[in-house]
Amino acid sequence: MEVKARAPGKIILAGEHAVVHGSTAVAAAIDLYTYVTLRIPLQSDENNDRLTLQLKDLSLEFTWSVARLKEGIAYDSSNVSPSTLASCSSQTLKSIAVLVEEQNIPEAKIQLSSGISTFLWLYTSILGFIPATVIITTELPYGSGLGSSAAFCVALTAALIASSSSDKTRGDGWSSLDETNLELLNKWAFEGEKSSMGRNMIKFCSGEITRLKSNMPLRMLITNTKVGRNTKALVSGVSERAVRHPEAMNSVFNAVDSISKEVAAIIQTKDEMSVTEKEERVKELMEMNQGLLESMGVSHSSTDTVIQTTHKHKLTSKLTGAGGGGCVLTLLPTLVSGTVVDKVVQELESSGFQCFTASIGGNGAEICF
Repeated sequence: MEVKARAPGKIILAGEHAVVHGSTAVAAAIDLYTYVTLRIPLQSDENNDRLTLQLKDLSLEFTWSVARLKEGIAYDSSNVSPSTLASCSSQTLKSIAVLVEEQNIPEAKIQLSSGISTFLWLYTSILGFIPATVIITTELPYGSGLGSSAAFCVALTAALIASSSSDKTRGDGWSSLDETNLELLNKWAFEGEKSSMGRNMIKFCSGEITRLKSNMPLRMLITNTKVGRNTKALVSGVSERAVRHPEAMNSVFNAVDSISKEVAAIIQTKDEMSVTEKEERVKELMEMNQGLLESMGVSHSSTDTVIQTTHKHKLTSKLTGAGGGGCVLTLLPTLVSGTVVDKVVQELESSGFQCFTASIGGNGAEICF
């Protein structure tokens, strides 16, 4: 049996960092995906006594015998079910860490350990000790702030839940999970990743999530600066600045809150405002948001390079996510020519950056049999 699943990456359109301090943020799925293929062998097949994880983009493969998994992870697999939500105990996490260490992950890829641990926990918690081959491919750069780890977690969970479903009707192309399984997916993905992107576009404020209905197309050029960042340190830095300058920083957070709310309103509006007018307003708000992020101290010289390069071509950019490097968004208006975009990409890539174009508000997790 084979089932495929995919989950999108994400961007923050407005509100990063300030959201930690009670302001509104707007996040959106993008049409760049992580794909999971789950193959469960027949009893008569070879390799029907092991679990294999293949990371195709990294040319890495990890294999555990079913016997070793049963020995290493001590829980009763007879009670395993997608509908029985579990949490990963510290003892289970330690046991899984041993299984991961036995794989002798290359030192340069040691950051993959947490993702492989999540894979083992989710797989054995939902399917038990069934032998299988799981193949991962992705269009998202790792560790760039585009939600690659969450997309991996959500796509994997979707494939595992779908493989357990009694309804394995083969349809044409990709399809969404039903509401019951979607709720299960969100819960399992939350346990596995402690973060998950729902679908399409959302507004978040003080723990409350509101789904947004987009009434305008949005295309972005996403530039991966390839500069690593310490998210925890950046978030702490903003909080420390807020302690030192409470009144000033409170004004900054309030301004970001207003920007996020206005972005959400523009995206959802059905009035007679033209698409170009909406894009011009979003452009201004992105520029304002970037200025406020700089005042929080989370921008970076690489971000400045992207902003200056795109500004030469009358395009507006802002960082997305934690900042300190990572990825930068550039709004691509409907009327911008392909020649201009190509020229911008060429200039950015000559600086050592990686560029993608993506539509905003893509589909959430989907499956295919």
